[in-house]
Amino acid sequence: MKTPKSLQPLIDDGMVDAVVRRLKSGKEASVFIVACGSELRCAKVYKEAENRGFHKLAQYQEGRKTRNSRDARAMGKRGRHGRRVQEAEWKNAEVSALFRLAHVGVRVPKPYLVHEGVLLMELVRDAQGDPAPRVNDSAISAEQASEWHAFMITQIVRMLCAGLIHGDLSEFNVLLDVDGPVIIDLPQAVDAAGNNNAFAMLERDVNNMRSAFGQSAPELLETEYAHEIWALYEAGVLTPETVLTGRFARDTSPPDVDAVIAQIEDERREAEERQRRREAMDAA
Repeated sequence: MKTPKSLQPLIDDGMVDAVVRRLKSGKEASVFIVACGSELRCAKVYKEAENRGFHKLAQYQEGRKTRNSRDARAMGKRGRHGRRVQEAEWKNAEVSALFRLAHVGVRVPKPYLVHEGVLLMELVRDAQGDPAPRVNDSAISAEQASEWHAFMITQIVRMLCAGLIHGDLSEFNVLLDVDGPVIIDLPQAVDAAGNNNAFAMLERDVNNMRSAFGQSAPELLETEYAHEIWALYEAGVLTPETVLTGRFARDTSPPDVDAVIAQIEDERREAEERQRRREAMDAA
């Protein structure tokens, strides 16, 4: 096929020998199969912001570490430089997440490099050597659905223990190779500790897996892994080896409004006392 303009730098610099074909085009990127010597790999070309269908970008980037304070300020002002920095951060986020997650044993495509805004990574294949199908394109038995759902929960936990939440996990970005599920599409990966929306995104990821595999194994629809996982994470006791039950007892008791008001008042008085002590020290 004709070489896309975005992939020409990889060919010019000897990182890719030829473009074989387009594999898919999604809301945030187009993916091509490319030849690198005798090996086939994937080249992911990210779409520019104005052509990208992924919404609420700032919500996902909250809590990410920006390389320097000048860039952080520029991103906050949303000027031309800030938009360029934000685009670069978005394009580099996936390779960073892939290396980080591969290191802790999460099943993701092996990343090779990012060059001129293009991510070069492993081509995930099925048993016949063809590009692996997505979960939503696969017929799954009840037994297989239960097994793969359990595996995906362990992968979500392992990601969280590494400080990341996928943020957009669904049956559309889990591939099935010869050994089972492989997680893809991570440019929106969320910093679990620094993002105020972290639990909501984790819950959505977990519940998407529940819905996807629950179509074949309806008993999965009764599970409550998201709340169980988050409670253990917040308590600081979640590990990749934690045994989960899929059950969570919700607190249905009405809130004690008087106790909440009393706690706020106590904290207000403590803050005022600290301020008085600082002022006394300054005056001395």
